[in-house]
Amino acid sequence: MQCYRIVHHTYYNFSEPVTLGMHELLLRPREDHAQRIQSFNLRTRPDATIKWHRDVEGNSVAVAGFGPLRIQQLAIESEVIVQQYNDDPLDFIVSDYALNYPFDYPNDDAVLLAPYRMPKPVRSGTEERCWVSGLWRESESIQTYALLQRIARHINTGFTYRVREEPGVQTVLQTLESGAGSCRDFAFLFMQAAKSLGLAARFVSGYLYVPYSAEIGSTHAWAEVYLPGAGWLGFDPTLGAIVGADHFPVAVAHLPEAVPPVSGTFMGAAQSTMDVGVWVSRC
Repeated sequence: MQCYRIVHHTYYNFSEPVTLGMHELLLRPREDHAQRIQSFNLRTRPDATIKWHRDVEGNSVAVAGFGPLRIQQLAIESEVIVQQYNDDPLDFIVSDYALNYPFDYPNDDAVLLAPYRMPKPVRSGTEERCWVSGLWRESESIQTYALLQRIARHINTGFTYRVREEPGVQTVLQTLESGAGSCRDFAFLFMQAAKSLGLAARFVSGYLYVPYSAEIGSTHAWAEVYLPGAGWLGFDPTLGAIVGADHFPVAVAHLPEAVPPVSGTFMGAAQSTMDVGVWVSRC
């Protein structure tokens, strides 16, 4: 078991006073057998009335209400102590029938996994299928995990990582044509590639611990694929590796735009700027 401290600060500055609408905060990491929360503190300035709920994906959502105050800065600060038990991410067993690709999900699972297997609307997945066809042929016998790892490594070695401050996620075609993207763009490309193979995949937002980086961490994004027997396995195409003890999932969704860390509205004609800082360190 390893202990980590994650600090996440978000500041919105407005050019003139505004009134804040409701804000949804996805900042509390998910909890399961591999990740447990020892403590969690959430502060806002101005003070907010915060109510918690779990959304349809089981993510912990804080809904913050600020009342009629007019303000020029919104500060959202969270600090969490996480106990991480995922010391050996390769310690899993895939069901015999799913060990090699292709395979079919059992009918009961297929019903539940249907939303995670549909490619994003607008296009039919042609780009993904054409791209994946260069990485795997139907005549090739391959383990399912090995195929997914191949896709992740190919994104890592074949594309250029770049930080994108603008919101949203690139389309698959934009990433393929530019040969570059952010972690969320690579996670989405990996997801869509897995879906084009008939596999269930979902988007994950969270944090990444980067050793030897002066304790500076970052928000991060990766993907998970459902493999019978093993469950939801994380793959990080930005690093070209399976997700391990340095990854801290906060929220999951079948669409990447559904899980921003902070979302909300304000009323007024002001211009706004945002500053974000994340620090991840061992306890």
